[in-house]
Amino acid sequence: MRRLLLPLLRKNMSAGQDPRRGAALVEFAVVVPVFGLFLAAMVEFGHAYMVQTTLRGAAKKAARLGIGDGVTSAEVAAEARRIVSAACGTEQLNVLIKDANLFDLSDTIPENIQFGDLPDIELSQTSTSRLFIVRLELPYDTVALFPPFWVNNLTLHSQSVMRHE
Repeated sequence: MRRLLLPLLRKNMSAGQDPRRGAALVEFAVVVPVFGLFLAAMVEFGHAYMVQTTLRGAAKKAARLGIGDGVTSAEVAAEARRIVSAACGTEQLNVLIKDANLFDLSDTIPENIQFGDLPDIELSQTSTSRLFIVRLELPYDTVALFPPFWVNNLTLHSQSVMRHE
């Protein structure tokens, strides 16, 4: 009897019954969320890099505007905001225009100072050859594409130092 049933069972299995029938579905269910998270992280880090590059370009361009005579600090800040607003929101953008003459007069290491503590400067009333800093700070939470659960309290910043002419 066993000799009669065994060939019939083998015949039914080979007719379309794969013993790994659900393996592809399980592999798909495991791989797709991981791949989706990886893809979302790539998009988010690309966006963060774009915002950082925009801040860098805006700080440089605004500082270049500030080197000329008759340009006010408010005009420099407005130029920085205009450039950044083309890429992302500027509601939380902090524009600092500070006197950087400290770096000409002492051996202060820039990593050890708080830029917010430097004195403000009005560029339209500044003497020739005086250093000034245009610093832009933007909390990443305000411009993130996805909820920033992996990065909390990240502030993107960029600055440019120029001499007033």
